[in-house]
Amino acid sequence: MRAAIYARYSTDLQTDASIEDQHRLCARLIEGNGWREAKTYADHAISGSSHLRSDFQRMLEDAHDKVFDVVVAEGLDRISRDQEHIAAFFKQMQFLSIPIVTVAEGEISELHIGLKGTMSSLFIRDLALKTHRGLEGRVLQGKSAGGISYGYDMVRTLRADGEKATGDRIINEEQAGIVRAIFRDYANGISPRAIATALNGEGVAGPRGTWGASTIYGNHKRKTDILNNELYTGRLVWNHQRYIKDPNTGKRQARLNPPEDWIIKEVPHLRIVPQDLWDAVKARQEATRNAAISDGVRKLSRTKRAKHLFSGMLTCGECGGGAIQVGKHYYGCSASRNKGTCSNRLTIKRTDLEDRVLTGLKDQLLHPDLIAEFVKAYQEEHNRLTAQNSVEEAKTKRELVQVTRQIDRIIEAIAEGMFHESMKAKMGSLETRKRDLEANLANVEPAAPVLLHPTCQKCTGTKSRT
Repeated sequence: MRAAIYARYSTDLQTDASIEDQHRLCARLIEGNGWREAKTYADHAISGSSHLRSDFQRMLEDAHDKVFDVVVAEGLDRISRDQEHIAAFFKQMQFLSIPIVTVAEGEISELHIGLKGTMSSLFIRDLALKTHRGLEGRVLQGKSAGGISYGYDMVRTLRADGEKATGDRIINEEQAGIVRAIFRDYANGISPRAIATALNGEGVAGPRGTWGASTIYGNHKRKTDILNNELYTGRLVWNHQRYIKDPNTGKRQARLNPPEDWIIKEVPHLRIVPQDLWDAVKARQEATRNAAISDGVRKLSRTKRAKHLFSGMLTCGECGGGAIQVGKHYYGCSASRNKGTCSNRLTIKRTDLEDRVLTGLKDQLLHPDLIAEFVKAYQEEHNRLTAQNSVEEAKTKRELVQVTRQIDRIIEAIAEGMFHESMKAKMGSLETRKRDLEANLANVEPAAPVLLHPTCQKCTGTKSRT
């Protein structure tokens, strides 16, 4: 049997040696069973709670292409820690008649899927609760719960027991001066976009390299970025939001927590912005938000921009940054508009851009070479599916013949006077299986004809009198 090895580790705190260790254990299992290693799939620093893993998805594709006959892993939790995903993977492998064998559990069955899937989900939840509890304890001590805000440096000291103390911060005076300047400029009426452009022009490094308007203005509800960071007033606010993973995309999405769940700790030694300057900035932000609403209706210029055909798909040809909607009908370079780091000031009307791209796509996709390639790929996939269905149909017919023979032998034995109570139960299960097999054959659809053929001269663009 051809064996596929799957290995995975979760975070950057682990190393590739973990993959090597898993591979060694799996190779030993393969050798002990007399199998042959066909391929190894490995995902590095990716959580097992997500199924959007490149090698995991590649393994699924290869399973359908019959690249291997058995999947081997160190443990079921290496394949996935999510109940839904591990159950779906198990069902697909069962459909393809590919067993799953792990070093820890042996051959995987429905019992393993139920028990281990539940245990893995409980493990993830328990780990999250313990991590959250530990972070809360650090915040209550006035320490950082992770990450470092612009304007501060992390301090690493040794505790009395010789272990490293983490989470202590001190003010970075150079960055603190920039923070105060940003607050003063905004309070004096300068826009975040103009502030960001000026900082980039002066070569001042920002929290994420270059400065952008969003880096300065942030989100007042989520208390993110420069103008909303209460730590600058000597007040540490933690747990104002939580993250939930989208099951479809695997990406984390922030959700606000109710104020009663917030953890607040006074840290006056970390104050950077005077209270009067903070209040002036908050007053201007409030006035700006109120100006965006007229008679209870949000002005069009302040609404969330609509998504169009190529939204999020365009880049600037000069700097490589993203192209965004500028005004109501035009696209332009976001780095030029929001950061001032790109000299490309050109814009293009959205409808003109869409017309040009769609016209170009139509001309390119109708090229005879591309049509011929499509027809070839279509025929190959059609033939593969047809062959796969034929194999399954032949397998079902063979099993039906075997089941029918077993039934006939039991009937002959009863006719000759041989009868036992167990024969009745066996007869019932065989009859049920026979009905299922006959139903499967009855539902088999005849192979659909190939609608496009590679030798069709009209399709491939060659001339023909016929």
